Amino acid sequence: MRNKKHKKLTFIIILSIAILTIVFAIIAPAFAPNDPLATDFINILKEPSEKYPLGTDQVGRCIYSRILYGAKVSLGMTFLLLALLFVLGVIIGIVAGMSDGIIDTIIMRTSDIVLSFPGIVFAISIVGMLGPGMLNTIIALSVIWWTKYARLTRVLVMGVKNSEYIDAGIMAGAGRVKLITHYIIPNIISPLVVQFALDIGGMMLTLSGLSFLGLGVQPPTPEWGNMLSEGRAYLQTAPWLLIYPGLAIFIVVAIFNILGDIVRDILDPKHV
Repeated sequence: MRNKKHKKLTFIIILSIAILTIVFAIIAPAFAPNDPLATDFINILKEPSEKYPLGTDQVGRCIYSRILYGAKVSLGMTFLLLALLFVLGVIIGIVAGMSDGIIDTIIMRTSDIVLSFPGIVFAISIVGMLGPGMLNTIIALSVIWWTKYARLTRVLVMGVKNSEYIDAGIMAGAGRVKLITHYIIPNIISPLVVQFALDIGGMMLTLSGLSFLGLGVQPPTPEWGNMLSEGRAYLQTAPWLLIYPGLAIFIVVAIFNILGDIVRDILDPKHV
């Protein structure tokens, strides 16, 4: 009992921190002291000062302002893409789980083909063919990540679709849509939420990684990954170009990874 209370308290604290992080990312631009795109060639690669709290980059832009604006871009893209993949994967997984024969086979064999390639390599290949940019990054990661939610949903649906409460719903006259929305989804949503929470940190790292390689969000849009990419040439002369964006990624990813672990402990009774 005491351990359970401790887990709930920890969950409330970490969830509060995560919510505050999201809220701050939304309103962060209001706290930016400078225009994140404004160049100042007189103050190129300046160390942190009163005017530029975290210093300036190679064209005199305020690092602090760019990190604040980048929080909205990085977190916004992460949650937008994960929400899209969650909905897409769950729909495909339900279709596969409720179907028998050819439809289920086609979906599963397609996912097997996608999973046969290393994820990040496949994403780089797709973005390389389509061209760098935010939209093409979303398309590339959508091609890869939907399989995770689709396969998980399919397994969960197949585990509950022959349950007694499903039979009771059919006998009560529930159609297929009502069976899915009122009987199946409420009984499979917990593992899906756990997976979503666990994927937040990984998705942010993936997006930042693609931006670092020059395939994701393109400069001059402030995004933590491309800020690291722009600053790597100045590691010895201006290390703050890498330290602060890297620290921002580390802190946010750590917060959501811890949140994902706690959500898994609370919602997944089989997890030890």
